[in-house]
Amino acid sequence: MGLVAAGAIAMALGVAAGAFGAHGLKAQLSAEMLAIWETGARYHLIHGLGLVLVGLLAPQLGKGAQIAGWLMIAGLVLFSGSLYVLAVSGQRWLGAITPLGGTAWIAGWITLAVIAWKARA
Repeated sequence: MGLVAAGAIAMALGVAAGAFGAHGLKAQLSAEMLAIWETGARYHLIHGLGLVLVGLLAPQLGKGAQIAGWLMIAGLVLFSGSLYVLAVSGQRWLGAITPLGGTAWIAGWITLAVIAWKARA
């Protein structure tokens, strides 16, 4: 699957997660846990768009774009995924996984910046 397709799927899932949080979980979760869910959904959507961007730039930027894309996918799973599970389970230890996802996203954006700089895109 290409990065644009992966980003589009991530966006669809992000919209679904946001809607589920706003409508399906609103009465089920505490305000704190709902805010955690919403943070996961917000960053999910932002980085889904980032993944689409990386996919669109991939023909110009080559293999480095694939690396940036996979780092963004890892961030989606680790950051947003851990926040979703934390919100519904209350298992606070999952918060230790979240920064790994943030680190993957930072690495992905830095990778994109470096390869774009080198390509002058």
